[in-house]
Amino acid sequence: MNFRPLFRNPHLQTIAAHFWPRPDFNGRFPVERRLFQTEPDVQVLVESQRPEGSSKGEIVMVHGLEGSGEAGYIRSLSALALELGFGAHRFHMRTCGGTEHLCKTLYHAGLTSDLLAVLRQFREEGRAPVFLAGFSLGGNVVLKLAGELGESAPELLRGVCAASTPLDLAACARRISQPDNLFYERRFVNKMRLRLCATGRYSPRDFEGLRTVEAIDDRITAPSFGFGNAANYYRTQSAIGFLERICVPVLLVQSKDDTFVPFDIFRHRALGANPRIELVATEAGGHLGFLSRGPERFWLDRTIMDWIAHRQGL
Repeated sequence: MNFRPLFRNPHLQTIAAHFWPRPDFNGRFPVERRLFQTEPDVQVLVESQRPEGSSKGEIVMVHGLEGSGEAGYIRSLSALALELGFGAHRFHMRTCGGTEHLCKTLYHAGLTSDLLAVLRQFREEGRAPVFLAGFSLGGNVVLKLAGELGESAPELLRGVCAASTPLDLAACARRISQPDNLFYERRFVNKMRLRLCATGRYSPRDFEGLRTVEAIDDRITAPSFGFGNAANYYRTQSAIGFLERICVPVLLVQSKDDTFVPFDIFRHRALGANPRIELVATEAGGHLGFLSRGPERFWLDRTIMDWIAHRQGL
C-alpha cells in the first residue's frame, strides 16, 4: 500500500503522531495485566488482549526508548490486530510502564533476555510461535533477539517487524544530538532521569552534567551492564551486527527523513545479504509518524498487519 503522507515535514509527522487520537478497544477487549519473572530480582509487565473467537495468531509488541504499552503506535496496532482476529500483547521493558519498583536494574537497547523469557513461557502455554513488532529502540531489541536465536528462532517466532529502528546505535546517538533534535533529546534525558531515580538506585545528583542520551549511556547504562563505555555498548548491542544471522522473515519499515535514524544505515551490506529481510522505505514519515492522507490514517499499522496476514496465509 503506497504511503501518502499527511504532512511532509518530518518533525510535524513525528510530533503529530505522538498526540494523534488512537482507537481504544480496552472496553471491547479486556486487558489482562500479567507479570513475568525473568530473573530472580526482575519482573516485567505484559498486557494482553484476546480477540473474539479463536486467535489467528499472536503479536508481541515492544515499545521504544522511555515508552510503554500506552504509546499511541502500540495502542492503534493492538486495535487493528484485535479487529483482524489476532491476540495482542504489549511487552514492557524492565522498569517501564510503572514497574520501576519491580526491578532495581535497568534496561538497555540490546537487552533481549526478558523478552526471550516471556516468549519461552508463551511456548509452554501453546501460544508460540508469535510475531514480534518492535518500534524504535524496541525494533533493535526484536531484531537482535531474532539474530541471537539464529536457526532456533522458528520455535518461538514466525516473523519480526521493526519500524523506525536505530540499527546502528552510535550513529543514532550522534544524530539525536544534532541541534534540530534538541527538543526530543531533552525530553528523553528528562524521562530517563526520572525513571532511573524511581528505581531507588540513583538520585538527581547522579545526573548532574548529563545533558545527552549518549552521556547517560556512557556514565550509567554502559557501566551498569559491564559494557564499560557508550562506544562499546553501542558497538556490541546494535542490531546491525545480528541481521545476517536472522532465519525468520523480517519486515523493516523506515522513513528516509527520520529525524533520529540516518537512512544510510539501511544501505548496509547486512540487509542485502539476508534474503529474509524486506525493507519498505518511504520518502516521508518522520520517526514513527507515518500519518497518511485518506481513511487509512495509521498507514504503519495496516502495513504491518498486511505483512503478518500474508505470512499467515490469510
